[in-house]
Amino acid sequence: MVGLKPSDVPPTPSVKFLSAGTAACIADLFTFPLDTAKVRLQIQGEKAAVEAAKNIRYSGVFGTIATMVKTEGPRSLYNGLVAGLQRQMAFASIRIGLYDSVKQFYSNGKESAGVGIKILAGCTTGAMAVSVAQPTDVVKVRFQAQLTLKGVERRYKGTMQAYKAIFRQEGIQGLWKGTLPNITRNAIVNAAELVTYDIIKETILKYKLLTDNLPCHFLSAFGAGFCTTIVASPVDVVKTRYMNSPLGQYKSAINCAWTMFTKEGPTAFYKGFVPSFLRLGSWNVVMFVSFEQLKRAMMMSKQSLEGTA
Repeated sequence: MVGLKPSDVPPTPSVKFLSAGTAACIADLFTFPLDTAKVRLQIQGEKAAVEAAKNIRYSGVFGTIATMVKTEGPRSLYNGLVAGLQRQMAFASIRIGLYDSVKQFYSNGKESAGVGIKILAGCTTGAMAVSVAQPTDVVKVRFQAQLTLKGVERRYKGTMQAYKAIFRQEGIQGLWKGTLPNITRNAIVNAAELVTYDIIKETILKYKLLTDNLPCHFLSAFGAGFCTTIVASPVDVVKTRYMNSPLGQYKSAINCAWTMFTKEGPTAFYKGFVPSFLRLGSWNVVMFVSFEQLKRAMMMSKQSLEGTA
């Protein structure tokens, strides 16, 4: 058996909540440069981005990473990491940590739930998470989008300063900018990600292809990442463009999508697809493997403490 063995007692909601946030932070630490490259590719072609980087062009995920390291230094790959970790603790804890509880609620406590119930639970926790964590996502995306070049004025200098500046310049709505496309995106992502992981894992275990451990979690997470990228990329590009846009550039998320379609064509909605898949695929693997192991480790510690009490 690879990894910690499953606990005899199912993990509690609080254990799932804490494990999900921690696992997501671990995954972000490993995959953040891919996420930053994805954001840079997605905003390439925007007027503000073109003016700030007249002589810089990004091509492909690894080409984008190489260009960023060459022109801005390796630290630029982790622009917005603080906001990113804040986002995961607020966001993943809800969307992933509460998924099983919401699924049980919708199925009236039944152990096995249908695909429709799973999708509904995924959409619910995804939307709930965005409502809480949206300001952290806005700050993260803006940090990832801003260039750290000599002679180019930085939009924000620190995480807390960014929150204050956005609130002062754009009001409370600025911190929740793009909430509607983000709720749409994360309802889709969460449903696709968690339901696909659930189905693949259950199928593997049902036919006894693997035991409930690391190889099973790895394959389930990789499959979930691929399916999620295909479904979520168009909404993700619109979300990134809209949240990063200066005040007044787009009237709404729908206007942003229409502008992209008319000026850049339908392929604009899949800009950054490869880094999105590399990021989501690797993020899912690290997150789900860490999540499963953290749940087991926390339950073992909890049982051990209760046994000595």
